[in-house]
Amino acid sequence: QVRLVESGGGLVQTGDSLRLSCAASGGAFMHYNGGWFRQAPGKERVFVAAISGSGETTTYADSVKGRFTISRDNGKNAVYLQMNSLKPEDAGEYFCAGYARDLSPLRTYAARYRYWGQGTQVTVSS
Repeated sequence: QVRLVESGGGLVQTGDSLRLSCAASGGAFMHYNGGWFRQAPGKERVFVAAISGSGETTTYADSVKGRFTISRDNGKNAVYLQMNSLKPEDAGEYFCAGYARDLSPLRTYAARYRYWGQGTQVTVSS
């Protein structure tokens, strides 16, 4: 059973940067594709970014392209989300997620991810 634990959230100002980390345990995370999702209060969980198990392939939501970077270190069983030029609309609970690698394009729907962390809160003040 894969377990995911996020960290790195906090309160920042508009334009600031933040780096989220996701530590995986319970298996070699290189065998899993990873993703980040954001959920604002009262709203659905939305896709932010995803990365293949090898780290060679990534995909991003249009709203974060050019500002956010997803990466991973399989030696540390970790996935990261570097967030630059943060905006108030980037605020929310950020969740790390994963699913077993397959040959399909990276998944962008939350329902298709099997493993989830508990989330880390990001607040962006204007």
